Amino acid sequence: MTTSSAPGKVYLFGEHAVVYGEPAIPCAIERRARVTVEPREDDHVRVEARDLTLDGFTVEYDGSTGDRPDVAVPSSLVDAAMGYVDAAVRQARAAAESPKAGFNITVESDIPLGAGLGSSAAVVVALIDAATRSLDAPIETREVANRAYRAEFEVQDGQASRADTFCSAMGGAVRVEGDDCQTIETPRLPIVVGFDGGAGDTGTLVSGVRELKNTYSFAADTVSSIGDIVRRGELLLAESDPTAAPSEQLLTELGELMNFNHGLLSALGVSSRSLDAMVWSARDAGAYGAKLTGAGGGGCIVALDSTPETRTALRFTPGCEDAFRAELSMDGVRVEEP
Repeated sequence: MTTSSAPGKVYLFGEHAVVYGEPAIPCAIERRARVTVEPREDDHVRVEARDLTLDGFTVEYDGSTGDRPDVAVPSSLVDAAMGYVDAAVRQARAAAESPKAGFNITVESDIPLGAGLGSSAAVVVALIDAATRSLDAPIETREVANRAYRAEFEVQDGQASRADTFCSAMGGAVRVEGDDCQTIETPRLPIVVGFDGGAGDTGTLVSGVRELKNTYSFAADTVSSIGDIVRRGELLLAESDPTAAPSEQLLTELGELMNFNHGLLSALGVSSRSLDAMVWSARDAGAYGAKLTGAGGGGCIVALDSTPETRTALRFTPGCEDAFRAELSMDGVRVEEP
């Protein structure tokens, strides 16, 4: 029996645009998915899921997931959860060269499902790592990231980027541009997350941006502008001292870029009333900047504020279900002691 965990993430800049080859900077946060894997003697897969913003479910199958657990949540979320598990199992079997391997899998997570914090990436990364280790065929961290990306690419019909899975596997802050993925150094930014309790449909939102981009030249320009924001943010981080507390000037400039980024994402139609309300609440409370994180449509916003004011304001914002400080996770995927 092997347990691996992997962190969720927030996007400092660049979601959606990263799908089209523009750069993005996600940061891993200390909200983790933990996956325990025990090999079976047959080729069945038994999945017990807990704490995935679902009621929890258990399902056993022999290679296809036609049977769906009966839980009181949208079927699209359950289908997505099982789709990611299926794809991760296939990648783990391939990596271990054990095509008939069966597993008992337990998934536990404190990352809200579909909220823009990389829950699916964390589960896929942790599952592939734990499954290959349980078969005595561990793989390097970058290979875990690569196979996790392939799993997400399959489930998301070719619309995934490497950003979420690479960040979850490696930890810390990373820069992703197409297939070029690298870790970067950054100070410990004062990250605050607000969560509206909802979840956007990633596939639908990504498709909507694609349609806009293909229809209107100004929408394509908007995507390019997001890439420009990321490059400016990357330069600011590169010029900062990662061993020191972030300066007031750095936080101010990063916050302004985050505000621009949110405005462009809103123009692309991926924000929502609840996300906008939380963004403005954070800004009014004195945050350096705030924006949605992830696919949008509902879910989470990320703000920069070293004081308690933003978190307090968010908790009193109508539509905000939770607000918390998110420490940067320097550990990516890791093995957990039993």
